[in-house]
Amino acid sequence: MSDFFEPQIYQYIILPLIIFFARICDVSLGTLRIVFVSKGKKNIAPILGFFEVFIWIVVISEILKNVDGLVGYLAYAGGYAAGNYIGMFIEERLAIGSQLIQVFSSKDIASLQKNLNEAGFGTTIVEGDGSAGKTNILYTVINRKTSERAEKILREFDPLIFYVIEDVRLVKSGIFPVINHNRPLQRFISRGRPGK
Repeated sequence: MSDFFEPQIYQYIILPLIIFFARICDVSLGTLRIVFVSKGKKNIAPILGFFEVFIWIVVISEILKNVDGLVGYLAYAGGYAAGNYIGMFIEERLAIGSQLIQVFSSKDIASLQKNLNEAGFGTTIVEGDGSAGKTNILYTVINRKTSERAEKILREFDPLIFYVIEDVRLVKSGIFPVINHNRPLQRFISRGRPGK
């Protein structure tokens, strides 16, 4: 490839750009693979792992043989950093998985439960004993795609409400809002998780 370019242009511009973008691709795939493994997505993680390693072996290892100089090393490190960021950004946009929201309030939260139920979220309320006395605890398991909608309902009920959101590895059955299955990507990711 270097035969088509001036040696300096190839060494200091073309090769570092190839390294940078190849690293973005394989590190982004690696970041997504780790996320899918943590979510228990056994079918997707191996496919991502295959392409991650394929890019590494075919592209990166060959390119690194020709790297000589600080520019190539900076491109390598910069591509790695950018790949992590882009991988996390993609995962955040895909919003794969489920979350558990726990709401703690000394107020009567029956109206909050009603609002969440009307929005399609299943809820459970239990009574607890907190440091300030009796407290009501509301639990709901949601799709990550609907977390903004659920949080908006919580803040409308009480702008200072205390709640905790945790990622959940596995959910069986339950009540979930219906997701728009007209979009192919959402249909693929959400299959097997219909709303009730």
